Amino acid sequence: MGIVLGLLALLVVLPFVAEALRQRPDPAHAPGQFADLPLGRTHYRWSGPETAPVAVCIHGLSTPSYVFAATESALTTLGYRVLTYDLYGRGFSANPPAAQGARFFNLQLDALLADQRVEGRVTLVGYSMGGAIAAAFAAASPDRVRALVLIAPAGLEPVYDDWIGRLWTLPVLGDWATRVLGGIALRRELVEHRTSATVLPDLEDRQARETRRRGYLPAILSSRRNMLRESRGADHRTIARAGIPVLAIWGTDDPVIPLKTMGRLAELNPDAHHRQVAGAGHLVLQSHPAQVSDALRRFLKPR
Repeated sequence: MGIVLGLLALLVVLPFVAEALRQRPDPAHAPGQFADLPLGRTHYRWSGPETAPVAVCIHGLSTPSYVFAATESALTTLGYRVLTYDLYGRGFSANPPAAQGARFFNLQLDALLADQRVEGRVTLVGYSMGGAIAAAFAAASPDRVRALVLIAPAGLEPVYDDWIGRLWTLPVLGDWATRVLGGIALRRELVEHRTSATVLPDLEDRQARETRRRGYLPAILSSRRNMLRESRGADHRTIARAGIPVLAIWGTDDPVIPLKTMGRLAELNPDAHHRQVAGAGHLVLQSHPAQVSDALRRFLKPR
């Protein structure tokens, strides 16, 4: 009986020990600056001319703002002042204990824009889950958005919705599995979705390091349970009614946001522009930067 109780106690404390052993990100290594916002400190970075129109890049579920390395360069070349930032629980930003749904991420972006005194309308560039966040923000504040660029956007069709994905999000069991086994699972997923060439040659190593960051795995779980469970269909209808120009970029071989999702966006917003990138997977902005840059140039240059 004593051995059984000991094993049960070990199983109970194991996720807490595993999380405590993970390292906090060292702010001294951050490439940008920090804003102390109501929900927690946010790491951000500006590039481009100070007087230029503003483009804000919103990254996805698992890879922080450095995923926009090439996109940021393309936007500055087009004459934009670009703001990139780390979502809470990723990169160098804080880990506030709150449900990571649309309201949560809208509060972070709204507070960051206020802190940086960004006035007037901005262009939002959202990748993967960041596309869902961008759509939610644009629908809530259409008068603040000049244009919307969605790269492999979530929020249109269910993601991680197979039985394994649902297992990870179960109460209690999902929390235990995420903290104990989540890092291993995510690193295996990186290998499965490996792209032959990326803008950042050490991208996979960077992504793997994130899984060993304290607070990262609980943030991923919270986003899966909340932001990625929410449909943005109503938001896209609002965006269409508001007349906000929309460009969506899709990888034809994307296993996460399959190409058929394009049809759903076309149904919700018939005026949206679409660009397919042949042979691209989910990391289209890293694997096919020239095609993404060309799509941005054609869509944004006249604005």
